[in-house]
Amino acid sequence: MSSLYNNRVILHCDLNNFFASVEAFYKPELKLVPMAVCGSVEERHGIVLAKNDKAKAFGVKTAEPIWQAKNKCPELVCVEPHYDRYVDFSGRARAIYSEYTDMVEPFGIDECWLDVTGSSLLFGTGEEIAHNIRERIKSEIGVTISVGVSFNKIFAKLGSDLKKPDAVTVLSKENFKEKIWDLPADSLIGVGKATMRTLERIGLKTIGDVARCKTRILELELGKNGLELWKAVNGYDTSPVLKTDSLPKAKSFSHGTTQPKNLVNEDQVRATFISLAESVAHNLRKDSVLASVVSISIRDERLVTIERQRKLRQPTRLVEELVSTAMELFRENWDWHSEVRSVTIHAGDFVSDSEARQYCLFCDNEKNEKLETLESYVDKIRAKYGKNSVVRASAMKIKKPEQEGLYNPFHPKI
Repeated sequence: MSSLYNNRVILHCDLNNFFASVEAFYKPELKLVPMAVCGSVEERHGIVLAKNDKAKAFGVKTAEPIWQAKNKCPELVCVEPHYDRYVDFSGRARAIYSEYTDMVEPFGIDECWLDVTGSSLLFGTGEEIAHNIRERIKSEIGVTISVGVSFNKIFAKLGSDLKKPDAVTVLSKENFKEKIWDLPADSLIGVGKATMRTLERIGLKTIGDVARCKTRILELELGKNGLELWKAVNGYDTSPVLKTDSLPKAKSFSHGTTQPKNLVNEDQVRATFISLAESVAHNLRKDSVLASVVSISIRDERLVTIERQRKLRQPTRLVEELVSTAMELFRENWDWHSEVRSVTIHAGDFVSDSEARQYCLFCDNEKNEKLETLESYVDKIRAKYGKNSVVRASAMKIKKPEQEGLYNPFHPKI
C-alpha cells in the first residue's frame, strides 16, 4: 500500500438522530420524552423516519409502522417531518466542514466523509480537528455529532458508529484490531443481511474472523467482493474521499407522491405532476443537463402500477414540457377504471446543456429560452425565500376542492 494512502487522515461526521434532533431544536421539550419523526398516517406514510435515544431504548426502529412502534412504546410522541429544516441544518454543517478541507463527500443528508490529510499544519491532528468540528456543530448549529477518525473511509465510518452521541472515536493503524475485530461483521458498511448469512454459514461472525480468513475461501463464497471485504477489515481500503463536484452525476431524476386522498380527475393529476416536475426540473438545472426521455408511474387504489415512457422531440428541463408529456402518457394509458393513489414522474437519457443541440423546427424556441430564464430565476427566489414562495397558478386549478377533501400538491411528501 502506497505511503499516500498509509498516511491519510479521514473523518466521518454523522449528525446524531438527525431528524429528531432538528425537531427537538425547535421544541426542546421533545428531548425529555421518547419521540419519533413519522410520516403522516392520514397521508398514508405511517412509518418511523427517525427517533431519539429515549425511543431507541424501547426498541423503536426506523422504517417500522407507527402502530408497531407504539406497541413497544405507548408514550411515544410522534411529530411530522420538516424537510426544509433538515436541508438547512445539513447545509450549515457542511459549511463548517468546508472550512477545514475542500475534500468533503456527502453520504446522505446527515453524514459526510472529510479528508483532512493536508489540514494538519493549520488545524492540528485529525482528532483535534474532529473535536473542534464537534464543538462547533453543537454551539453554532444546536445539534450533536459523532466523528470517526481513521486512516481510511471504512474505519472512519465505523468509528463514528461506535460511540454516540456527541463523541469522537479514533481508529488508528495501531489500535483498530483491538477496537473492532471483536465486533459483528455486519458492523461494517457494505455487509448486509445476505453477506452476513454467507459469512455465518462458513463460521465467520466477527470482523476479526473475516480478517483472519484465507482470501481464497472468501473469494469462493463472495466472489471479488470477498477479497474487497478482506482488504477492508485488514485496513487496506484505499477508496478516495470525493469532492462534491467529483461525485458521479445521476443518470435519471424522479419524484413521486402518495396523496392524502385518491385522485379522481385529470385536474388533480395534472396539479400533482406540476408539483413533481418542479423538483425534477430543478435537479436537471442543478446538474446542467436536459432530459430526452420522460416516463411516469401510476398506482391505483388496489396498488396496481403501470409505467410508460416517451422519447422527447427535443431534450428539455422545462416544467411545462415535462408535465405536457406526462399528461399525454397518462391520458393514453389511464381509463379511470379506478382512482389514482400515487404518481411519479421520471426524467432520463440526459444531454449536457453544453452540447450543441439542433433547434426543433416545430417548437417555439424563443418562448422556451424565455421560460428557461424564468425558471432559473424562480430557483433563485425559492432558494432564498422557500419552496412555496412562488407557486404556479396552474397547479392550483382543482375542481370543487370543498367536495374533494383536503388536497395540496405542494405539501412535502416522503
